[in-house]
Amino acid sequence: MTKVPELFGSMVFNEQVMRERLPKDIFKALQNTIKTGKPISSEVAEVVANAMKDWAIEKGATHYTHWFQPMTGVTAEKHDSFIQPSDGGAVIMNFSGKQLIKGEPDASSFPSGGLRSTFEARGYTAWDPTSYAFVKGTVLYVPTAFISYSGLVLDKKTPLLRSMDALSKAAKRVLKLFGKTPARVTPSVGPEQEYFLIPRELYKKRPDLIITGRTLFGAKPPKGQELDDHYFGSIKTRVLRYMEDLDEELWKLGVLAKTRHNEVAPAQHELAPIYSTVNIATDHNQLTMAIMKQVAEKHGLVCLLHEKPFAGVNGSGKHNNWSISTSDGENLLEPGKDLKNNLQFMVFLAAIIKAVDEHQDLLRLSVASAGNDHRLGANEAPPAIISMFLGDEITDLLETIALGKEYSNHVGGKLSTGVESVPVIYEDTTDRNRTSPFAFTGNKFEFRSLGSALNIACPNIMINAAVADVLNEFADELGKAKDFKSAALALIKREYMAHRRIVFNGDNYATEWVEEASKRGLLNLKTTPEALALYDRPENVALFDRLKIYTDKEVRARKDILLENYCKVINIEAGTMNELVRKQILPAAIEFSTMLADNLTKLKSFNVNTDTQYDLLDEVTQLISGLYAAVKKLNDAQSAVKAGAESGLQSEADLSVGVAAAMQELRKYCDDLESIMPKELWPFPSYSDMLLYE
Repeated sequence: MTKVPELFGSMVFNEQVMRERLPKDIFKALQNTIKTGKPISSEVAEVVANAMKDWAIEKGATHYTHWFQPMTGVTAEKHDSFIQPSDGGAVIMNFSGKQLIKGEPDASSFPSGGLRSTFEARGYTAWDPTSYAFVKGTVLYVPTAFISYSGLVLDKKTPLLRSMDALSKAAKRVLKLFGKTPARVTPSVGPEQEYFLIPRELYKKRPDLIITGRTLFGAKPPKGQELDDHYFGSIKTRVLRYMEDLDEELWKLGVLAKTRHNEVAPAQHELAPIYSTVNIATDHNQLTMAIMKQVAEKHGLVCLLHEKPFAGVNGSGKHNNWSISTSDGENLLEPGKDLKNNLQFMVFLAAIIKAVDEHQDLLRLSVASAGNDHRLGANEAPPAIISMFLGDEITDLLETIALGKEYSNHVGGKLSTGVESVPVIYEDTTDRNRTSPFAFTGNKFEFRSLGSALNIACPNIMINAAVADVLNEFADELGKAKDFKSAALALIKREYMAHRRIVFNGDNYATEWVEEASKRGLLNLKTTPEALALYDRPENVALFDRLKIYTDKEVRARKDILLENYCKVINIEAGTMNELVRKQILPAAIEFSTMLADNLTKLKSFNVNTDTQYDLLDEVTQLISGLYAAVKKLNDAQSAVKAGAESGLQSEADLSVGVAAAMQELRKYCDDLESIMPKELWPFPSYSDMLLYE
């Protein structure tokens, strides 16, 4: 491997490359756009485009693409070559400022939720200069926003950028009251990415994995994660080589891949990056997921990013570590050494507490998907109930301010191992609550409810928007105060008392918490349709309109797109399951029952005791009968969805929950049959084969 500092960002048109290749005035103008968000002129774009083209060609690029994030949840790209006809039948390599700034991909086949008419096929992509262009393979990738012919938003990047602007403006208003005037306030994110790796040759024998991304059936293996020996365990040589290649490819593209380790389940792993601004972190996470899959192919592996590819073992999430910092480098969620007197931190904290409580629905629906429904609340991820963990120290201080209690003033003490050669370490004053959906972890909040396949843009849009709206309220109120400190303390006390129900420092997995949360009036939206039903509440539509993130049409379109996606995913899974059961599992089970019956007949001719064989045949026969009845029940549930579709997407999605339940019932018969049938008769690789490979 090349030395990492030389390798890192070698395929990225980053600040260092710009400084070397652009005239000083052009470089300064572009940096001003990147740091302040101000528009870029066509003259500057022309010079940048030419320099970018020359650099990309030197890196082996022959094409360019406007790389964007439609509402499919994955990225999209259309490649155009740099060639342009020249005299004498020759060509030159050209890339203009106009081509850099604007593209016109066909938008007709992307989800729009009714935002465009069928005949309005054209869409526009617009260069996002705040996210660096890069070369992958022979293509120059230019990160872009994506809008419809009519100007309405069709992607995830545009509203994310809008939410960042809204948060920056609101935070600056509050900071001004503290005598601070940063040029910009930016949310940063470090998304930890969990994933599974399984052998490609076994993956090819699992149509359910190929079609749906998850196993629709599979008996629990004799050994799973019970011994807790895989978590942080020694990494298999084959997997380590994959991780080394993955790091190298990501580092070339400027992705700050930092941590790698085995996760809880067999064959499950995690990659965690260093923090980046939320826009870049989102681009990099989309890029990371794509590179993970590509690198896996080279090693004869398949990377699975579904939230629950294997039932009965740990699912995969994506922990969204969110913080806000000024352009001067100050982390606004840093409590500081003297927490009791850090009024600025407490004001921002109070805003986040209020935002999370008032917008539980938005946070919950931002992580809603058919895949994540299998994971949330399964003792491997937070429950569907949104709550906040603050830790004892911060909670005590808030209680002190609100109720006049004596402040405990937690101070981290020394922790000793009792071994002289091991250095003394100091105790943290806050823990890391792994069961909490939204946990404070020192100087950031970790939103743990995201599924592994999710584009992180939507959750961060919701967090940014909710916090920005409350900060604007605080700025309006505190800006009128004659005694700022007294007014700020009064505001913190009032808002904490009004929203302390959202704070829970205990075990979110406990049954008692579900009951307690209900008493507190917290939402428990267990399924995607339940959560999405609240997307277009008048309060939510008004919030997005105030902050100029979404129009009313754009909110409703997103709700429809997500509901439609949920219905389609469930329908595809049900259709796949139906086909595999009827064409492969049921015939295999009947073949086994026939073998048992033939054996029973032969044994009877010898006049021996056949009670055991009879019991086994009876068990298999009953399972086959149950299996067939469950298939018909699944078909009935699918028919009900089709009939209910005329009542609208929400009704169709609600009925699809019944399809998911019918699939679960059918699965039980399949798994019970797999557990007693001979391995050579079962038509698919088992969980043991896929998860416990060498």
